[in-house]
Amino acid sequence: MTTIFETVKDFFQVNLDNEPKNPLHVGEVMSCWLYLTVMDEAIVYIQIGLNTTTDDQVIKTLKESLDQCRAQAERFKNFMKKEGVHLPPASEQRPDSEPNGVPLGVKLTDDELMNGLSIKTVSAITICASAINQCIRSDVSVLFTQCMLEKMKFGSSLKVLMRKRGWIKVPPYYYPPGLPKQ
Repeated sequence: MTTIFETVKDFFQVNLDNEPKNPLHVGEVMSCWLYLTVMDEAIVYIQIGLNTTTDDQVIKTLKESLDQCRAQAERFKNFMKKEGVHLPPASEQRPDSEPNGVPLGVKLTDDELMNGLSIKTVSAITICASAINQCIRSDVSVLFTQCMLEKMKFGSSLKVLMRKRGWIKVPPYYYPPGLPKQ
């Protein structure tokens, strides 16, 4: 049986092979620029997290996300350079530091770190989904689709850790008026 991922891959491959490479339109450039900015800023956030936590599971999760963000940022940088698009300015990378040397009132808790990472992951997925819908060039759509699927896979493993630790922030439950009582 064909999976949805195989179908999407086949669809894009057929279109990529026969598609003329028009210049990027402003929406595609803006989406690339925005996504690269989000990845660069996430890298700095994760470096800060690695400098402040001592929890092995949190460190493992942060390193996994860091590797993913770096790989995706590199893909976008290479693509944008090839297309002649100027790269956005990025925050400075953080040096390594000793987590126990950071004062408690300054560093984020593991709960805060993971919720921040979750928000960044959801934002990245949303940006990818919007970009996919705006792209005319299939190669740009493929780039965003790959990143979105990677982020979705990471997000589900992040959610498992956050549930296990009790870190997920749950909004109030909604009970519509007139809902039958069970």
